[in-house]
Amino acid sequence: MSQSNRAVEAPMHTRTVLTAALCALALIACTDRAGNESANRQLDSAADKTEQAAVAAARKAAELAEVARDKTRAYVTSPEVKEDAAAVKNALKNMGTAVVSTTDDAAITLAVSSALAKDAELSATRIDVETRGGTVRLAGPAPNAAAKARAGDIARTVNGVTTVDNQLVVGPG
Repeated sequence: MSQSNRAVEAPMHTRTVLTAALCALALIACTDRAGNESANRQLDSAADKTEQAAVAAARKAAELAEVARDKTRAYVTSPEVKEDAAAVKNALKNMGTAVVSTTDDAAITLAVSSALAKDAELSATRIDVETRGGTVRLAGPAPNAAAKARAGDIARTVNGVTTVDNQLVVGPG
């Protein structure tokens, strides 16, 4: 082989190698592009599936919320709950009445005791005064029958007293 043939062959060989290398790089670039496109499609598919799952979950949550609301409404408006609410209302009303009655009875007891203490003959004796529902009960000793009667009369004059149960005992106490 002559030197000129070698000179022509060398660039030819280099060209072939360069061409092969360029083809390989182009093929790699195409493969990378194809790989990127495949990865993008997979990512888009995963995002779509996630979005669909989120929409389905939101629909299910809305359905469950409606069912819960309907069940709550049905429970609250049920006859049993209405009866229970009426019972609570009556209990509170009765409790309020009892508190007022107890307060009124305590005030009556205090007023009767104070009025009896102002009487010179009755103040020296120990008279127990109890009040329930406006009925005053007097118990303990009375120095004489007139003092016993006067104690009953004094108790009757107090505002709120409906009846007097005079159980005072006449005699030395």
